[in-house]
Amino acid sequence: MRLRPQARQQTADRPAAGGERVLVVQRIGAIVVGQVILVFGLLGFANQLAFFSTEGERVLGLSSNGLLSTISIVTAVVLFVAAARGPRIASTVMIVVGVLFLVSALVNLAVLRTSFNILAFEFPNVVFSVVAGLVLLVLGTYGRVSGNLPPDSPYARAGTDDEEIDLTSDLPATPAEVAAERAMREAEVAVVQHVATNEQRRRVAAMAHVHSRGDRRRVWMSFDEAGRELR
Repeated sequence: MRLRPQARQQTADRPAAGGERVLVVQRIGAIVVGQVILVFGLLGFANQLAFFSTEGERVLGLSSNGLLSTISIVTAVVLFVAAARGPRIASTVMIVVGVLFLVSALVNLAVLRTSFNILAFEFPNVVFSVVAGLVLLVLGTYGRVSGNLPPDSPYARAGTDDEEIDLTSDLPATPAEVAAERAMREAEVAVVQHVATNEQRRRVAAMAHVHSRGDRRRVWMSFDEAGRELR
């Protein structure tokens, strides 16, 4: 059974259950971490901290000054905007900000108790930066960075009707082979989106045992030939 174009578009626009979980975790994660950082920054401004003081004052158990409060608020706004733009953008931004947190921890650890400590860091700040950086990296890479992504991950690459056929592989030479190529891609997309028929799943599973496009196409067409012989 072949899906109608409208039905295929609806399923492509709506990730599978596992994919939805990945996107929700990334978007909510950016918002939650952003809220924590925002509260820290706003409390720093409320206390009217000196902007460039290297001897910070306590805010939520951490040392802070006006500059660190400003950076915290800007970082929180960036995370909120990324979450509003979409989970994929939120994922990328969390990875970048997470790396920056870890770099900040190392740099500020090196300048503790010196005149270069312009963010008024103390050791608890370093620990917080490491923890926050790791949390952001874990949330940002959740369901995205893996050598073997699950098929329902929104970051798993699936073929589409508009995907060009690899010119380095065996090209279809007949109308029947061209039709088989299109049907193969439709079946692969349907399997990824969990809307495949039993016949599509059976054929995709059989194609998994071969690697070249020509061999995969021949496996697919063997099912058509077997069906014609049974009629």
